[in-house]
Amino acid sequence: MSFNVFFGSFGRFLRYRQKNIFKSRGKNATFELLKSSILVAFSGALRIHIAFLLLQTSLPSKTSSHISNIFTCIAGGLVIYSVYTLDRALGSEEDIINRKELSGSRKEIGLAASMLTFVIGSYLLAKEGMIALAFLPLIIGFLYSKGIKIGKFALKLKGGLGVKNFVVGLTWGVFISGLAGSTCKSIFPMVIVFIFFGVKLFINSAIYDFKDIKGDTLAGIKTLPVSLGVRNTRNFLLGLHLFSHLILGIALINGVLAPEPLIVLYSFICGLFCIQNYTKNDDEEPPFRSLERTILVDGESTSIVGLRTIAVSFLV
Repeated sequence: MSFNVFFGSFGRFLRYRQKNIFKSRGKNATFELLKSSILVAFSGALRIHIAFLLLQTSLPSKTSSHISNIFTCIAGGLVIYSVYTLDRALGSEEDIINRKELSGSRKEIGLAASMLTFVIGSYLLAKEGMIALAFLPLIIGFLYSKGIKIGKFALKLKGGLGVKNFVVGLTWGVFISGLAGSTCKSIFPMVIVFIFFGVKLFINSAIYDFKDIKGDTLAGIKTLPVSLGVRNTRNFLLGLHLFSHLILGIALINGVLAPEPLIVLYSFICGLFCIQNYTKNDDEEPPFRSLERTILVDGESTSIVGLRTIAVSFLV
């Protein structure tokens, strides 16, 4: 009798422990889902700030107040967080391999957080008369992640060669240059800023594709590294990087953009380093390398703003 009681109690203990471990993993995965887009959103807000700096000479003085700029950057960051969290909450086939840390997360919590941040961000942008720019990345993000299907008509942006990178570059290039240059005197400086950020974010998204080659291949996603190969993709990204910074440098020299040589120089050097070092197909990536890439790729705008702040403080 005592033998059966012992093993019965032991079995209940194991089931209780397994149930609590599963709940704990679910909580951790949900926390990972909620925090996974914070750095991207923060970096995006600072990119909008950098765009304001580059367009400073093209903005009327009455609309270039620091308070207005700050609220626009915050609103932009909230919209960016909303779009990326929505994409990760909806999930996709390749995320089962590429984002194992999100497995078991409470998707409804991610969707709620996405909608809440979008409402706040779009409200702030509506007060500035830029509500349309808030919906642009949300709609394109949904079309990319899930798409729409009406009868025989189906539209989904994910899957084509380089489509994801093009969508990322185009969407956020328009979003950043549109927010920062909504009251620009001329459209030409806005086009230069769009090219700069559009190309940069295209390249950054392609760099992250290198670590996801395995998952994208199994899911049939035709990313640039999967379709063109590592070396060809690296050379292509390098050409885009040199082209965008050549355009940006010419614009600065000719006074089309504000004189911000530190922004251009740091972006040029950091971009070269990232293309050279993070465009490799490594099956097992060391944790320090992943952290290094995150700091230099996603955290580039933070470094630029920090270095510029220090430089300005010494010059004043």
